[in-house]
Amino acid sequence: MLRHALSDILSRSQIRDPDLEVTSVTVTQVKPSADMRHAVVFCEPLGGKNAAKVIGALNRHRSFVRGQLGRTIALKFTPELHFEEDTSFAEAEKIETLLKSERVQRDLKSEHPDGGSDHE
Repeated sequence: MLRHALSDILSRSQIRDPDLEVTSVTVTQVKPSADMRHAVVFCEPLGGKNAAKVIGALNRHRSFVRGQLGRTIALKFTPELHFEEDTSFAEAEKIETLLKSERVQRDLKSEHPDGGSDHE
């Protein structure tokens, strides 16, 4: 619920900040605290470009976003927000690149058809 509400708020582009004006932001995950008073919002700018600037801008405007969130959802407490870059996409890309590397492909080709390898 928090992720969808935050995505809607950010897609309306009501925040006036040069670091956010031309960037679409994806909210990938929201981790609220057990008491719902705080929430870490993981975001990724479209294309992963200028992530530090975008996250900085979101954190500068978190009070505004929190106010919008309070008007959007009905909770006893509207959580304090802390925006962080979601690095899972970069990690997945790094793993994908590694798996496609010549060295890994060579090791995969050296396995026998019965599941064993040359190193047994």
